[in-house]
Amino acid sequence: MDMKCHFAPFLVGKSTRITSSLLFSSKSKFEHSSPWPAFSETIHEDSVSKQPEAWGPLKVCCGKCGNGLGHEFFYDGPREGLSRF
Repeated sequence: MDMKCHFAPFLVGKSTRITSSLLFSSKSKFEHSSPWPAFSETIHEDSVSKQPEAWGPLKVCCGKCGNGLGHEFFYDGPREGLSRF
């Protein structure tokens, strides 16, 4: 399924042999020019951990196992002051 074009209610999670966690909800999904699905917030504050990168955005990792998920881009969300994941 192409998640970039999918806007019906859904939850985005990740599951490995070790962990399972919910990360994003369709309630925070928005259209963006990026080729990836875009979300403005996580389901829970501890769904992800964030580490600074040298060039600006924060590196986003699973809050349970630490696997890399992508980046948080500041002030690139659907409304002023919101981020894009």
